[in-house]
Amino acid sequence: MTSADLVQRLGIPSGPLFFPVTAYGADGSVDLDTYRAHVRQGVAAGAAAVFACCGTGEFHALTPEEFEACVRAAVEETAGRVPVVAGAGYGTALAVRYAGLAEAAGADGLLAMPPYLVVAGQEGLLRHYREVAAATALPVIVYQRDNAVFTPETVVGLARTEGIIGLKDGLGDLDLMQRIVSAVRTEVPGDFLYFNGLPTAEQTQLSYLAIGVNLYSSAVFCFAPEIALAFHRALIDGDRVTVDRLLDGFYRPFVELRARGRGYAVSLVKAGVRMRGLDVGEVRPPLHEPGEDHVKQLAEIIERGYALLEEAQ
Repeated sequence: MTSADLVQRLGIPSGPLFFPVTAYGADGSVDLDTYRAHVRQGVAAGAAAVFACCGTGEFHALTPEEFEACVRAAVEETAGRVPVVAGAGYGTALAVRYAGLAEAAGADGLLAMPPYLVVAGQEGLLRHYREVAAATALPVIVYQRDNAVFTPETVVGLARTEGIIGLKDGLGDLDLMQRIVSAVRTEVPGDFLYFNGLPTAEQTQLSYLAIGVNLYSSAVFCFAPEIALAFHRALIDGDRVTVDRLLDGFYRPFVELRARGRGYAVSLVKAGVRMRGLDVGEVRPPLHEPGEDHVKQLAEIIERGYALLEEAQ
């Protein structure tokens, strides 16, 4: 898939962007059969794209061999119906290696994670992502978060780089994002994509929409696709009644629970998937499982979310 093709397919999504969890068996090894079922279910439920082995998919915890196997499984299960974007990260040499593995596995694009450990300057960050983009034929989306925070000038440089098609923001600085969007629009007119990549992005998507960021990741889609789809439709239709109902009754309580534990942006999602009947196993260290009381609260929040959908019918 060319950069233009991926931009076109992601630009106006027909449904939420799906970031599947990675399934592990009882012995802790990757469970590809369950992972395949998880991907199939997400695509059947209406996902517009599959972002395999990214943050929610515990990219940090996978070996290169596991990563390639999971990306290949996602590609096979989607069978071209929706694009598959794979994670890539660590230092430049390893990010290039992961890009090659994703390309060999049939992925349609890359989500380039922040470099590992070091806090680099803007010049070094730009060089890093340019080298990754130059090493692969896959279109690249750059993920802004943690130690990879960009000035508007650097994002202009990224947008001018062949193969880099978008920026996913996991920082949440709306002033910075507004200046980035404005700078790129002024200096590099075209179809550069922007994504709201904050955990539980639905909670902040109204604010991102106001500055021109239309795309967002949905971890909730992993375990409550009907709720995620209803929210997505309401956003598109301008149905603020439904948006506010789901924000107040489901998303805000979920976000407040998520904030009670480090790593809950992944482990709570996995608990939710298990709760809905698919045994995807626990998270790998250094993440940890949510406490029993938090799992009980999660079940109540999910139940309330589905009740809200029924009330709206």
